[in-house]
Amino acid sequence: MGMDWESLTEATSGAVGALVSTTALYPLDTCKTKYQAEIRSYDDDGHGRPPKYRNLSDVLWEAVSSRQILSLYQGIGTKNLQSFISQFVYFYGYSYFKRLYLEKSGFKSIGTKANLVVAAAAGACTAIVTQPLDTASSRMQTSEFGKSRGLWETLSDGSWSEAFDGLGISLLLTSNPAIQYTVFDQLKLRLLKGRPGDKAGSTAEASPETLSAFSAFVLGAVSKSIATILTYPAIRCKVMIQASNGREKEAEAEEKAGGGGGGGRGGRPKSPPKAFAGALSAIWRSEGAPGFFKGLQAQILKTVLSSALLLMIKEKISRTTWVLMLALRRLLLSSPRLKSPSASS
Repeated sequence: MGMDWESLTEATSGAVGALVSTTALYPLDTCKTKYQAEIRSYDDDGHGRPPKYRNLSDVLWEAVSSRQILSLYQGIGTKNLQSFISQFVYFYGYSYFKRLYLEKSGFKSIGTKANLVVAAAAGACTAIVTQPLDTASSRMQTSEFGKSRGLWETLSDGSWSEAFDGLGISLLLTSNPAIQYTVFDQLKLRLLKGRPGDKAGSTAEASPETLSAFSAFVLGAVSKSIATILTYPAIRCKVMIQASNGREKEAEAEEKAGGGGGGGRGGRPKSPPKAFAGALSAIWRSEGAPGFFKGLQAQILKTVLSSALLLMIKEKISRTTWVLMLALRRLLLSSPRLKSPSASS
């Protein structure tokens, strides 16, 4: 069985798109993550303290007023690595599983239900592979400005199992990209269906059908908005769980530096959530039902822009990437050293 060049093209295009969109929107992502991770704190008498961040702009103002504006980029290397790997794995798995389904079923197009299953399977593979990087990235972003540490130091601060904090929710959240890319593919299919001269698969080496930059941006924004609204409570819980260990370490270091007499003075939750049920309970007790959607506007703004930008870049470079992959394949097949008697196109 030869290499799946079409899946490799999809994966490479998606990974490059993710790298560009993540870098461009990283300060917004940092503000969003710090805002989402905050849980209402209590004093020694059990009275609730006012939140540190009332809106997204408070996080930005903290960075500006403390002259730590560059700290909005803390953890960007880890986030870029995580985004590149996750999108490569996801798009490769998604394209491969979809092609495999069409080959086995004999259908010419994939239905909505099958598309959801394929997308969820690709998302599960991605979550397992990239979870430690995702956890480290969240801890770096929610660290105090100017106090973020490197990737290895962040992960080695706790046990190996803590690097997989939030994996259960990440697997649950495979429904997010599953919904997103299913909606995107179905809308794309309907949009391309009316195009004259689009006959996919007319030749063995026909390039994949692509949308215009504007169409890809709009469809990406619509599909991601729908997925984000439906899965947001779980998204916020995951951020809280991943950030809780980092906050505990910082608080312990501050207490030691201050002689251990801080007690409840630091204004942090008495028991940071470590599981999905604990995060749900903490939100309900501290903020009520509206707390499940705290930061939704910021999440939609960031993820919609990021996803739409990613898909726009992916669509625009996929044809070029496909040509490069074909050139690479021909180069490999024409190389006497790489040819094998059993090789066949």
